[in-house]
Amino acid sequence: MTIKHTEDIHSTIYEDALAIRKEVFVTEQQVPLSLEVEDEELCVHFVLYDDNEPAATVRLFPKDNSTYKIQRMAVLKQYRKKGYGRKIMIAAEEYAKNVGKTQTLLGAQTHALAFYESMGYEAFGDEFLDAGIKHFNMKKEI
Repeated sequence: MTIKHTEDIHSTIYEDALAIRKEVFVTEQQVPLSLEVEDEELCVHFVLYDDNEPAATVRLFPKDNSTYKIQRMAVLKQYRKKGYGRKIMIAAEEYAKNVGKTQTLLGAQTHALAFYESMGYEAFGDEFLDAGIKHFNMKKEI
C-alpha cells in the first residue's frame, strides 16, 4: 500500500483520484458530475494504491491560512473495510499539519459520522443537504 499526492490535474495520480470519485459519487451515489468536479486546480489530491491499483482518494481544499477542508473522501467498494479510509485521512491530515495548517474541516455524509468521530472530528451546526445527500459539518484541530 502506498499513498501519493499531487496538485497537478494533468497527472496520473489526479486521473486515478477522479476515476475513484466518479465510481463512488457519480455512479454509486448519483451525484451529478457537474457538482462532483469543481475547483480541482486549487486542491491537493491524494490516492491510496493497493498493489499499484487505485483504491481510495481524498482531497484538501484550502479554506484560509490555517485550514484545509477535507473533501471527496472515497474508497472503491472492493477495497472497503480494510482501513484505507482511515489511512488516507491520516495522510491528508499529516500533510496539512506539515504545511502549517492547524485545523481541518469536512462535510460528512450522515451515515459516516461515526467514522469521522472515531478520527477525532466533532460535528457542528445543523444537518444539511449537499447534492441531495444529508451531511453534517465537522472540524478537528490538528
